[in-house]
Amino acid sequence: MGKTKRMKPSQAGEKVSLEQDIDSIRFAKPKNRNKIRLRQDDEEQFVDSNLSRKILSAAREQQRELDSSFGPTPAEAGSSKSKAPKLDDEDDSGSEQEEEDTLEPDTFYENIEINEEDEKALEMFMSSNRAPRRTLGDILNERLTEVKTHFSEEGSVKMQDLDPRVEQMYQGVRDVLRKYRSGKLPKAFKIIPNLRNWEQILFITDPPTWSAAAMYQATRIFASNLKEKMAQRFFNLVLLPRIRDDLAEYKRLNFHLYQALRKALFKPGGFMKGILLPLLESGDCTLREAIIVGSVVARNSIPILHSSAAILKIAEMDYTGANSIFLRIFFDKRYALPYRVVDAVVFHFLRFERDSRELPVLWHQAFLAFVQRYKADISSEQRDSLLELLKKQSHHSITPEIRRELQNAKCRDAETAEPKMDFD
Repeated sequence: MGKTKRMKPSQAGEKVSLEQDIDSIRFAKPKNRNKIRLRQDDEEQFVDSNLSRKILSAAREQQRELDSSFGPTPAEAGSSKSKAPKLDDEDDSGSEQEEEDTLEPDTFYENIEINEEDEKALEMFMSSNRAPRRTLGDILNERLTEVKTHFSEEGSVKMQDLDPRVEQMYQGVRDVLRKYRSGKLPKAFKIIPNLRNWEQILFITDPPTWSAAAMYQATRIFASNLKEKMAQRFFNLVLLPRIRDDLAEYKRLNFHLYQALRKALFKPGGFMKGILLPLLESGDCTLREAIIVGSVVARNSIPILHSSAAILKIAEMDYTGANSIFLRIFFDKRYALPYRVVDAVVFHFLRFERDSRELPVLWHQAFLAFVQRYKADISSEQRDSLLELLKKQSHHSITPEIRRELQNAKCRDAETAEPKMDFD
């Protein structure tokens, strides 16, 4: 005997007519097999307005984060541990410090091998009357002497007489900063940027003896709490000499000092006036210094106003090989530069028309980058002058590319024939 079919609970509880009951027994119900068709129909429909609003909002939020944060390096993109540091006013003992302490220096910049021939070629264009390099202690002593003897319109600015207990406390802070590796910093050190005589207090802590990790934390604090001009003085008097001394001693930059350079970019005006321009104006910027500091500029976002001002200053100062390195880095950022800046760069290159020296490859590379990016922003007269320059200063492989770019350039003053509309 066959088994009786058990009715489904849904069918048992439903009240249907006799006709429907007979039809359900005689005829099989079609199964729902149009799943693929339903998906295709869904794809053809428009996205709901609320969902569109959420998508656009998320896209804008991501764009803001990308614009405000550091761009990841290729090595950082492949590492799950490396994250772009964020500048905040929170305690220094957060997870950011712990993560950065676990990273190796090679994950942030490559180990640079300098060719001796390139370095010698760069030394030929260094300033011959440059002043001898001073130590950080000499710079701070001179600065304190200026503060002691400086007179302003409101009256004399004198060094404050410190309480012996305050001086003793900051001498203890000095001992902590010498051995600092990670963790919390003394609260007495964090309030230094809020003091009127912060340079005097800072001198007591003896910055030349700080550890590299302490220098990084100090840069975070001072970049967060000081105004643009005050941060510029800290970068110029404390951070820049330490970076140059470290490179001269170890031939590579410490990981924490490299991070300090990146933090300094949160005050772009202070970075340009306190680190970049003084480094080039010194006249003795080495190839290693230019490449490492330039990598910080290349990998991070800088407002166009500060970059344009820096390009203008670099184009007008006395030439060194390092100038070409930074000019090329700024050109590769593809800013929409004002015509005044473009004209200054054109005159910068035209200055070498009567130069009898053999210019380094860096100069030709910067020239090529400028022509590729801004050939449409120069005038016809400037284009002709640059073509004449190529007859005096040439490179066997780069000059043909520059000439081709200039000959195919559509200059900013070229007349464009607009089609006329026929109303007949």
